[in-house]
Amino acid sequence: MLVGHIKEIVRHPVKSFRGESVQQTKIMEYGLYGDRSHAYLDDTKNQNFLTITHFPEMVRYKAGLVGEELMEEYPKVKVTTPEGRFFDWKDQELIEEIESKSNRKVSTIEYSPTYVPIGPIAVENILLTTDASLDKLKELWGKDEVDSRRFRPNLFISLKDKAPFIEEEWIGRRIRIGTDVEIEFVGHCKRCMIITVNPDNAERDSSLHRTVIKERNNNFGVYASVIKTGNIQVDDEVHLLE
Repeated sequence: MLVGHIKEIVRHPVKSFRGESVQQTKIMEYGLYGDRSHAYLDDTKNQNFLTITHFPEMVRYKAGLVGEELMEEYPKVKVTTPEGRFFDWKDQELIEEIESKSNRKVSTIEYSPTYVPIGPIAVENILLTTDASLDKLKELWGKDEVDSRRFRPNLFISLKDKAPFIEEEWIGRRIRIGTDVEIEFVGHCKRCMIITVNPDNAERDSSLHRTVIKERNNNFGVYASVIKTGNIQVDDEVHLLE
């Protein structure tokens, strides 16, 4: 059954940095190619990941993969700073800037193009949200706009029938994207303080999180596991399978 189409595909090559919207990509067993494949470690916290939770301004740094999606190695990871400067993600000057702003000692970690473990990828392979759910949350929150980047989805679906939160009813079922890719919905996405951080200026507004807690039992978006790998692109049809 046709339920919609892919409106946006977003991957986050560097964990907790702003992601990049791409027209097409590969779906690997771990999720989108290169998603959360690189990360900064907080060496003051036993090498836990440095995240927005501890350094909110990470949302203002944008990371993107520049080049062909190879299986042998990743293309270059380019970072754009809030001031519009460009660096390779491992450039020492960039690392020193992050250390200075976060007041933490930082190191780096990189995973294979063919395998990214659970950890940098929070719970499951792919996070999905829909346009109808975002519009309804905007209504519930009562603000002018709810930026989808707050929720860091990999797949943003435009629904054929605009039923808010219908994706939560798909848990336990599968969808096919395009002709090849299949994913299975496995659970709700429980939200944390990260959604309170404005992706443009890193300012925090806890009222959004309170709204999600009150109105949606702290759920927004659904996690999915990859069943069949393949290529996807924006405007691919999305079919709910029987």
